[in-house]
Amino acid sequence: MRQPPRATGALAALLASVLVLAGCGGTDGGDADGEPARAKASAAPDRIEPLAGPAPAPRLPATVAPDEGEADGAGDGGGKVTVRSAARVVPLSGSLSEIVFSLGLGERVVARDVSATFEQAADLPLVTRGHDVSAEGVLALKPTLVLAETTTGPAEAVRQIRDAGVPVVVTDTARELDDVGSRIDRVATALGVPDAGDALRERSERRIAKVRADVPDGGGGGKGSDGKGGGGKGDRPRVAFLYLRGTASVYLLGGAESGAGSLIEAAGGVDAGAESGLRKDFTALTSEALVKAAPDVILVMTKGLESVGGVDGLVEIPGIAQTPAGMDRRVASVDDGVLLSYGPRTDEVLRSLVRQIHEGAR
Repeated sequence: MRQPPRATGALAALLASVLVLAGCGGTDGGDADGEPARAKASAAPDRIEPLAGPAPAPRLPATVAPDEGEADGAGDGGGKVTVRSAARVVPLSGSLSEIVFSLGLGERVVARDVSATFEQAADLPLVTRGHDVSAEGVLALKPTLVLAETTTGPAEAVRQIRDAGVPVVVTDTARELDDVGSRIDRVATALGVPDAGDALRERSERRIAKVRADVPDGGGGGKGSDGKGGGGKGDRPRVAFLYLRGTASVYLLGGAESGAGSLIEAAGGVDAGAESGLRKDFTALTSEALVKAAPDVILVMTKGLESVGGVDGLVEIPGIAQTPAGMDRRVASVDDGVLLSYGPRTDEVLRSLVRQIHEGAR
């Protein structure tokens, strides 16, 4: 999953400390169209699928321009970055790590962020505490390239790495499906393998398009004529994205900036939080907000669902049982690590979401 949206204050700190990214699955055969029959996202796949063939050879030096969001967070260095070696790479998010491994350059990665939990990265040294980067830990590994996101922090640690002479390429945090290709392109450019980037982008976008083509009722991203779902045949289900951490008594309802809306719409649903008027990322979950959102399906991260005691515990949260989703116990659960990553395995997330939000519809 991607890092959380740029929330402010305590919410940003809370989400950064508990949202965890993970890896993706490999292959186990193929379908009639030549696509590998990969594990469902909700089954917590833990392997990255590199591009077929030998690993690409980086053509360096490469110059990377600042990304749009670099005025904040890790991007405060500004200016172009010249990369002269990709021999020792440190990606500071699970999503960026996944792209590097998918490009076939995993053997060049010398460290991992706490959110890179897929199998190929499991034995790499950890250079974050929580989601805070340890500049000392990174520099001790003598990296030739550090990949970061605009939400990577603290900013002081990123500056320390940059001031030590290490090229730091910052990428905007992903927010929607359209970000998949541009993130792959940027990482591939920094690594000096643009041709491999083109191939990975094409593979990822083709797989996403294939899933979207199979959305019930031709879904794939729009809304019904009234902008609502309702669960009836031919209507788009209203899907509410809830961020839950029962052990910390954190219960949030996602709005237009939660990062989940693009997936919900592409899966043939309606983002119930955004549709009910929530313009920002998250708001405290209340009975009133739930009644207004009126979800037919509740979307949660797997660990969040576990933290409240599963579906049985979820419907005990005030207001849940009074929604159409609560009454029908219609809950879609996707692994924390893949839901919002917007990378080479997003088609798996989308496929799982399509299946879950449409199954059981009346």
